[in-house]
Amino acid sequence: MNEELLGLMSKTDVTRREFVVTTLAAGFALAVLPVSAQTITTDSTHLIAGEVSIPTTDGPIPAYRAMPATGNSFPVVLVVQEILGVHEHIRDICRRFAKLGHLAVAPELFARQGDVSKMSDINDILSKVVSKVPDAQVMSDLDATVAWADRSSKGDIAKLGITGFCWGGRIVWLYAAHNPQLKAGVAWYGRLVGQANELQPKHPIDVAASLTVPVLGLYGGDDSGIALDTVEQMRKALKAQASPSEIIVYPNTPHGFHADYRPSYRPEAAKDGWSRCVAWFTRYLKG
Repeated sequence: MNEELLGLMSKTDVTRREFVVTTLAAGFALAVLPVSAQTITTDSTHLIAGEVSIPTTDGPIPAYRAMPATGNSFPVVLVVQEILGVHEHIRDICRRFAKLGHLAVAPELFARQGDVSKMSDINDILSKVVSKVPDAQVMSDLDATVAWADRSSKGDIAKLGITGFCWGGRIVWLYAAHNPQLKAGVAWYGRLVGQANELQPKHPIDVAASLTVPVLGLYGGDDSGIALDTVEQMRKALKAQASPSEIIVYPNTPHGFHADYRPSYRPEAAKDGWSRCVAWFTRYLKG
């Protein structure tokens, strides 16, 4: 294992817990059913795709992995879930990246706190599971996922990227500050500011001044949960440090505009954002 990565894992304090989720549920999370008719489905033709187990500091967590069926040394993309866990939408995104020649892997980062796939109420998901997930645990699990990709001998972690949506968008910014080996990140409508607490000691705005990894932030101008002034605050903080990171705001666009299975989906913004995401990773992971 890469010594620098091993050092990161050993420095992250994660308390041993029981694992609630030991395998991924099929289909979409219960809370979003029925899904939209415009839902995009990516097949697994010419791919190796399915569930894998990621060893972590306190036990294995399930993850979804997709990669080309032939070849090796693929650029690695970590795909970080929304509040709905590693359900079918996140798995489909992994297959989209695999079709582009990446090893994409999405670890179930709520495995210790609860199974959101079986919960029907969004407020319950937030209060009973998401609010109880420590950032330190997430950073450690992502480090473990990178180590797994390295050991699999199919992934090239010298070409490491991360993308995430909603809850996962915030994590992208934090992991970019946590792991200096990361080459690039793409954060989709992730929260940027907040009150510090024991589980979330820092927020993206707090790491902006020290961020060296190029992160592309994609935000909706009409996001009811992320105020535009906080997006501008983050943009100014990045510019003040001459950061290579960029933030794009889509006017008249809500939160979750890339989520094709939900009413929030906005095809034009989603397609433009995906094109920018692919170009960002091509520039920094394959260039």
